[in-house]
Amino acid sequence: MADKFAIITGASTGIGFELATLAAQDGYDILVVADEPLIDAAAADFEQFGTHVSSVEADLATIGGVDQLLAAASGRPIDLLCANAGVGLGRAFLDQDVADWKRVVDTNITGTTYLLQKVLRQMVARGDGKVLVTGSIAGFIPGSFQAVYNGTKAFVDHFTDALRDELKDHQGVTLTTLMPGPVDTEFFDRADMMDTDVGTSDSKSDPAKVARDGWDALMAGKHSIVSGWKNKLQAAAAHVLPAEVTAHMHRNMAEPGTAKE
Repeated sequence: MADKFAIITGASTGIGFELATLAAQDGYDILVVADEPLIDAAAADFEQFGTHVSSVEADLATIGGVDQLLAAASGRPIDLLCANAGVGLGRAFLDQDVADWKRVVDTNITGTTYLLQKVLRQMVARGDGKVLVTGSIAGFIPGSFQAVYNGTKAFVDHFTDALRDELKDHQGVTLTTLMPGPVDTEFFDRADMMDTDVGTSDSKSDPAKVARDGWDALMAGKHSIVSGWKNKLQAAAAHVLPAEVTAHMHRNMAEPGTAKE
């Protein structure tokens, strides 16, 4: 077994898959998790790097799913956590089913918060550990036609800022927030946004590049990283433009029927 152990959530595809690849390449034994059977195929891919790989299919929208994940660690100290699991949801809020928007809240907020509390308590007790949380520049923008998702990412972005300040006296523990913009993954298809401008755009970020940006920031002990220069500009603009302006800009990207021919 390797000397270091990492857990990566949402690792079956996209940013999480790329983060798990980087962890395995860097010599970490890894435990990967997702809420779909694809996680087993992903785990088989990570084994090529020669470290120990284990996987668990668990629903991180539930407290029980997070406990199932942590039990799969078998008591091994967690040196690194990439809390990447997240769920999106497009279309008008009034048209969304309660079960659908509740799952977004439970996965992105409740599950993430509970996992961070459990893991960070262990890390603080040991005086050592690294955590990367996938937030989003969506957290800076009122998300017309993606309102619940953007709201959950606002929580994640601000929660990690606050938590980082609480942890500042624990020098051996670092917390980094990765904030990408739109990324070329299955996210938009799963969120029912393939008839939108943002969902069909060919200018979305490469998940491997986003993961590398987050990984490098994590290893450097940085507080946060906005991946991509265009996203840095958008994040900066969101801090100075009125909310009604940024909400309308988001409508132009995310409203159903805005996909270009």
